[in-house]
Amino acid sequence: MDRPFVFINSAMSADGKLSTKERKQVRISGKLDFKRVDELRAQADAVMVGIGTILSDDPSLTVKSPKRREARKAAGKNENPVRIIVDSSARTPLDADIFKKGEGLRIIAVSTSAPAEKIEKLEEKALVIKTGTEKVDLQELVRRLKEIDINTIMVEGGATLNWGMLSAGLVDEIYTFVGNLIIGGATAPTFTDGEGFSEAELLGLELFSAEKIEEGILLKWKVKGKINQVVS
Repeated sequence: MDRPFVFINSAMSADGKLSTKERKQVRISGKLDFKRVDELRAQADAVMVGIGTILSDDPSLTVKSPKRREARKAAGKNENPVRIIVDSSARTPLDADIFKKGEGLRIIAVSTSAPAEKIEKLEEKALVIKTGTEKVDLQELVRRLKEIDINTIMVEGGATLNWGMLSAGLVDEIYTFVGNLIIGGATAPTFTDGEGFSEAELLGLELFSAEKIEEGILLKWKVKGKINQVVS
């Protein structure tokens, strides 16, 4: 495969929302799922998020467990996976937590139309990859990540990046923790936003695991590809 293995990990409400209509993060899963996510991060070569997630949640994307960080170092790796932000317009704040916390490489993916002065400032803190004219070309981005020995990417949202990766055919598996709450709201982000597929090109999944964790359920899917459900 000429690209890394890519999986999306996400927590959503029972009605498929990632956060509230104000795009404020809410606690959907509990301690057991938090540990599961930390283990996934520790095993991945890279963690990827979109600029919307950085602006709304300001995550550090670090491995939280000291034991897992030590295990990575013992294996000759940095404490944290490579942290990647997909940021077409170079809007990543220079004081974002991703720059303040944890060691390891940071990558900012921008489009060629991003302001040069913003790119220059980001290059002081991260490796900047330019691809695509108005928006980051995700297919080219993952190919270039493969070239620098990133073989496993964990995508942690948000809804726009999830859509971009799925619609470009770049996702192998999806892990969704569905929590025991309803958020609602027509404008609240769902697991995937974006343009949406037409009925002639829906994306098919294969469920390979369903596990109850605390008060929610973890569903694991393999991405099968486009399916045609149009009935003649």
